[in-house]
Amino acid sequence: MELGVFSLTDIHATVDGGARPAPGERLDDVVAYGILADRLGLDAFGIGEHHSRDFAVSSPVVSLAAVAQVTDRVRLVSTATVLTTLDPVRVYQDHATLDLLSHGRAEIVAGRSAFAEPFALFGVDPDRLDEVYAEKLDLLLQCRDHERVTWAGSSRPALLDEEVTPRAYADRLPVWVGVGGTPTSALRAGDLGLPMMLGFVGGTLDNARRLVETYRLAGEQAGHDPAVLEVGLAAHLYVGTATASARDDVYPYYRRYVSSPTSRSSGWDVTRDQMDDLSERGGALVIGGPEQVAAKLLDLRELLGIDRFLGQVDFGGLPRPMVEASVERFAREVAPVVRATAR
Repeated sequence: MELGVFSLTDIHATVDGGARPAPGERLDDVVAYGILADRLGLDAFGIGEHHSRDFAVSSPVVSLAAVAQVTDRVRLVSTATVLTTLDPVRVYQDHATLDLLSHGRAEIVAGRSAFAEPFALFGVDPDRLDEVYAEKLDLLLQCRDHERVTWAGSSRPALLDEEVTPRAYADRLPVWVGVGGTPTSALRAGDLGLPMMLGFVGGTLDNARRLVETYRLAGEQAGHDPAVLEVGLAAHLYVGTATASARDDVYPYYRRYVSSPTSRSSGWDVTRDQMDDLSERGGALVIGGPEQVAAKLLDLRELLGIDRFLGQVDFGGLPRPMVEASVERFAREVAPVVRATAR
């Protein structure tokens, strides 16, 4: 099982009421986390996309290019590219360029966006999201798979035998379908035979298992080899020295994150008991000491058959020293246990 970390680059003041960091300061931290992930031997590092002042990054591919220049092996993942608001030709070109810069380490997680912020900005009708997403995903795959593209749809001008360059360093640039929790998205990923990245930010393992089963059944019915039906899972991650102290340390930051505009669960004033319940082995939060976190990831591997786990490590204004210590424990204490078992 592959293991990695990612940032959505949310911006918060310090918990004691200090100033918000400037976007450039957040970017410095995020790039440092990518360097750390590479140095520690993690498999993937991701950066998300948002379009409000509460986040530092609107273009993951630009930020990942900065990480590419100071790393050697870690996979560079958009978590996620908001495909509904972008031109798929440009999405392919940008990520192909990142792939060339990184010598074959770029990946796209193509999502619809769980936030309303980009739709008015880019003139996308929210009532047509599924239609627009399906069209743009089709064009993105055409660009990935063919150097010359002929395509027609309602979301952008048609293409007639147009050359799409540059081409990616690798033979086929990996494209994942980002799934937030809707069966329709899981069905689409399975039908296309694309890997699925599931955002596990709430609910139970039973809910996640139903989506994974939907995905795999759709893929098999479409005739795809089960071996290509890969599942990734993204969740909040914090690894402390022990489970009790980890929860004590992270609660103020997690509470602020889910009650702020930077969260899809905006307005939820989570109690400590609720956070603790979500952090148990059946819940969505991967928060605890190294032993508990390793056990939880192995549960996810056994119950869902996941091939990759990505942990969001810097939510709610967690200070950089806490984030870096958590990533270190994840790589040095959790990853060896998981990799030894989940081969």
